[in-house]
Amino acid sequence: MGASPSSPPPLDLFVVGGGINGTGIANDAAGRGLSVALCEQADLAQATSSASSKLIHGGLRYLEYHEFRLVREALREREVLLGKAPHIIWPLRFILPHQPHLRPAWMIRAGLFLYDHLGKRDSLPGSKGLRFTPDNPLREEISRGFEYSDCWVDDARLVVLNALQARDNGAEVLVRTRCVEAHDEDGQWRLVLEEQPGGRRFERRARVLVNAAGPWVERFISERTSHRSRYGIRMIQGSHMIVPRINTDERAYILQNRDGRIVFVLPYEQDFSLIGTTDVRYRGDPATIHAGDEEIDYLLEVVNAHFRTPLSRDDVVATFSGVRPLCDDESTDPAAMTRDYTLDLDRRGAPLLSVFGGKITTYRKLAETALTTLAPLFPVMRPAWTADARLPGGDIGSRADFQARLLRDYPFLGDDRARRFASSYGTLCLHFLEGCKRLEDLGEDFGGGLSQREVDYLVECEWAREADDILWRRTKRYLRLDASQREALAGYLRQSQPTLCAALN
Repeated sequence: MGASPSSPPPLDLFVVGGGINGTGIANDAAGRGLSVALCEQADLAQATSSASSKLIHGGLRYLEYHEFRLVREALREREVLLGKAPHIIWPLRFILPHQPHLRPAWMIRAGLFLYDHLGKRDSLPGSKGLRFTPDNPLREEISRGFEYSDCWVDDARLVVLNALQARDNGAEVLVRTRCVEAHDEDGQWRLVLEEQPGGRRFERRARVLVNAAGPWVERFISERTSHRSRYGIRMIQGSHMIVPRINTDERAYILQNRDGRIVFVLPYEQDFSLIGTTDVRYRGDPATIHAGDEEIDYLLEVVNAHFRTPLSRDDVVATFSGVRPLCDDESTDPAAMTRDYTLDLDRRGAPLLSVFGGKITTYRKLAETALTTLAPLFPVMRPAWTADARLPGGDIGSRADFQARLLRDYPFLGDDRARRFASSYGTLCLHFLEGCKRLEDLGEDFGGGLSQREVDYLVECEWAREADDILWRRTKRYLRLDASQREALAGYLRQSQPTLCAALN
């Protein structure tokens, strides 16, 4: 595996971690003309970045902890991201019911006024007070509340789109590839990579190593390099549950429990509600995290304290959990720990930039800050560019406009498919719809509107390898397929993948 005289020159940047921060940094760097590669030990967005509450938001509750800089930056980024990815990010109105245990109504109204004006707000309507009518889904004793704006995001697709744009800009994206060794040699990094599965090892060299390993950021430094971490992380578990749709309109709810914690009830995939999240200290392996019974009971208790129709465990369709790797600020309350990010550039030898903390809303700004931090090492690097650049598929006008275009050009899709394609792919779906004149042209139907053409595209162009890559992260069709249909998809992938992946090798 040693370098030979014919070995290519070292990369400018090698990124470890295929979550939102890693792909965001790789994308920004590649667009500035740097030579970049990224490796991810599993699938893109497989860990924290696909287990979020799926919101682009300023973080209303962070005002309570005086995180004004973070909230201001997040609110500004909310507007930027709405323009960058209108296919996977869209406005969402939130209802905040007022209960006696909360702060006085005038104080909440003042906080919402600050939230409306702390950051730029071009397209989103401001907050307002509400009086609930008898036909609303909340408990009878809840008579008033507030409404304000934030945004929804398909979190896993945001990661994939950044990886796609990075590849379009010349970056190498290696999925299911672990960095097993990182050697500091003569001021450069020699990286030993291992494919999963199979175990084939190969090398890359780079001038700068970026550690965006999320929950594994500290472990990567101590186990894969000779450096020592200058910061610690605390892993905070956040769990969500999915239930049949609670409310009939397209608004979300933000519920504040008596213990001060926030629980969101979000419209999800037309027929469901997504409820979360929890804040629990986690000390296990991030790869094996799952929602605990106490967490599900907690979420049910909070929802049942606010809504007329009670939920039980029998109503829970699915659950998921993720680890938020927060920079350890020694706070005793997990909910109060900062969601801000810390970038640590270690120049004791070959430069190592490590990312601690962060939230999905500020990923682009984090990446831009990372490249600013590295700018002295790359004097010919091009300037910042991501604020005004649409992500792949985002050249659609509006989702409604593009859905109408799909129904005009491909009427056989029907409303449900056209809506999903507009909201997941934007113009990217035209790649696998090309030449289709009727529904049968999409090939085998795996159920839930998932077709062979779509599956083949996801394998060939978006690094999907296993059924969960497609069902959980790229399409959210796991809610629509039964066990036999999921197994049929897995069988198709096992049988056809060598042919489908040939274009990537």
